[in-house]
Amino acid sequence: MPNFVAFLFYVLVANLSPGPNTIISMSNASQYGFKKSLMFNVGIFFGVLIIVALCSVFSMALYSLIPSIKLVMSYIGAAYILWLAWKTYRSKPQSEHATSKHTDKFLYGLLLQFVNPNTIIYCIMTVSTFIVPYYSSVLILTVFSVILAFIGFLATCCWSLFGSIFQKFIIKNTKVVNTIMSLLLVYCAVSLFF
Repeated sequence: MPNFVAFLFYVLVANLSPGPNTIISMSNASQYGFKKSLMFNVGIFFGVLIIVALCSVFSMALYSLIPSIKLVMSYIGAAYILWLAWKTYRSKPQSEHATSKHTDKFLYGLLLQFVNPNTIIYCIMTVSTFIVPYYSSVLILTVFSVILAFIGFLATCCWSLFGSIFQKFIIKNTKVVNTIMSLLLVYCAVSLFF
């Protein structure tokens, strides 16, 4: 029987701490509003759900491969996060009637999870530490997958809500906010190697 208190604490801290998902969620909501940023968060939900489910099914194989794929995934993820940092730094506030392409789409949220080493490593470690050693039922693994994805969705929605509440302040101080969020993304990329 796993320690549910440790499991919940770990999951909450991992999901609420700043990372690519949370920072981009806040950035989207600050630029486009909470409602328009929801599809990105729904994409995160489904991306995390797929990754947790895959980790549940293949956890033993993935666990044995971690040393060989961790560095490659770290480089790919860091490059993508740095690209997001550059896009965030260069972004400009959107007017209410603007119809430009932006990263608040479902597909961006979904695909981000497959190159986000934080999510991949989080899912692998959570499944291999707290779930697979204690449960093997497909139903239980499915329930855990949905719960973990939903907690991630709630966390990104909290960050989006924060971004939308302070939308006017953020728009007035766009360059400062973009610089800070970009530096946080750079920190996320660099921290993958330390």
